[in-house]
Amino acid sequence: MIPVRHLDDLPLGESVRIDTAPPIAVLNADGELYAIDDTCTHQDASLTDGWVEGCLVECPLHAASFDRRTGAPARRRARRAVRTRPVTVANGTVHVHHTVEEGTAA
Repeated sequence: MIPVRHLDDLPLGESVRIDTAPPIAVLNADGELYAIDDTCTHQDASLTDGWVEGCLVECPLHAASFDRRTGAPARRRARRAVRTRPVTVANGTVHVHHTVEEGTAA
């Protein structure tokens, strides 16, 4: 598991980038935590710099969007999914698992 930060330091609607290979975006959407690959599959842009709206994460460059729950491309431009990973909280610290969740892009 990769420790990210304390849950109190990841407010609702915010995201944080983990500089791993590949980089991972951890999102706090309405109190639910999600981890997806941070690089847009349409252009080389950080999804952490984009916007979270409902179930979607939007790329800041060309509005490619991905479902934060599944990694699936949702609209415009992106055709390939981003990978998702499990997220847990232990003793108040957010952790991202190394394993890719079933059903997401390889």
